[in-house]
Amino acid sequence: MARYIGPVCRLCRREAMKLFLKGERCYTEKCAIEKRNFPPGQHGKTRKAKLAGYGLQLREKQKVKRIYGVLEDQFRGYFEEAERTRGITGVTLLQLLERRLDNVVYRLGLATSRPQARQLVRHGHFMVNGKKVDIPSYAVKEGDVITVLGRMQKNPTIEHAMEEVKGRGVPEWLSFDANSITGRVNSMPTREQINLPVQEQLIVELYSK
Repeated sequence: MARYIGPVCRLCRREAMKLFLKGERCYTEKCAIEKRNFPPGQHGKTRKAKLAGYGLQLREKQKVKRIYGVLEDQFRGYFEEAERTRGITGVTLLQLLERRLDNVVYRLGLATSRPQARQLVRHGHFMVNGKKVDIPSYAVKEGDVITVLGRMQKNPTIEHAMEEVKGRGVPEWLSFDANSITGRVNSMPTREQINLPVQEQLIVELYSK
């Protein structure tokens, strides 16, 4: 299955929550959820399906997949790795997704959305510990230092992102120096620091059947 390239606001409406896929637009009254908070499609307004069991589990999985922008095979790979890792499987799954380089770039405020962060990473605009990395799924580790390539430090896209997301803040497990445009991974994220309204246990139940 190819990556979804359609209108991303439909995804937010389908999940009935903001997935923050369009950057600063999601924080304004132009957000689709603010105007049309019902599922997309011809019968979106009238369809009142009550979810239970498998339906709830599937929606939770789709929600997390869409937030981080990963495909089904990638997501299953993350789940299988989380299962093999000591700890709570659902929390470990979210930690693995949070450690993706594109997500870290977004969390540091160097992009207005994860899709934008993914594109910037793919174009090779970031370094990890002094080495250029152009793989969005690259997993950062504690102590890693993320910097912007010299030629990109004055790039309008990154400058605009840094200005737009000033009020969003940086998670406690990361730190950011705006003067040198450098981010650092202080520790691995805890569940409390992953500010996502998801019930990861439902995903574990879905894949455990």
